Amino acid sequence: MPTPHVESLIDRLTSAGVEFVIIGGAAAMIQGAPVLTLDLDIVHRRTPENVARLRGVLVDVHARLRADRRNIAPTEAMLLGRGHVLLDTDEGPLDVLCEIGDGQDYEWLATRQDHVVRGASVVRVVDLPTLIALKSQAGRPKDRVMLPVLLATLDERNRDPGTR
Repeated sequence: MPTPHVESLIDRLTSAGVEFVIIGGAAAMIQGAPVLTLDLDIVHRRTPENVARLRGVLVDVHARLRADRRNIAPTEAMLLGRGHVLLDTDEGPLDVLCEIGDGQDYEWLATRQDHVVRGASVVRVVDLPTLIALKSQAGRPKDRVMLPVLLATLDERNRDPGTR
């Protein structure tokens, strides 16, 4: 299970009706991989209505650009744009990705996700094969370390489909 901060951010986003897909370490954790992450990575639908809901949550958690010491809040233009918006919030780090890579946005993830029931709500989580491919492509040391764990989790799932 994700950390309490990650859980709280997911609950806030879901309650506000934000359309998003969880990726990264939180997606791995939610799908049963024995990994730890302290942040939440999401890819959101970039429509004006959805960005307005997302901005409402970001205001509530006092989101500020992580690499900027001027305490700048994310703007609508940033969230409708391309690339990554890396944030610090009262609930912990939140990485809001407009797209993972060129053309790899919310719509691209539409056929590459699982729906996971969390209490009374359902969240979208990138599926394990896609997460493995994304981590392989990223090639960062932290991603390379996670790959064997993700592959083992997928292998276990394939042997025992009841572990979903």
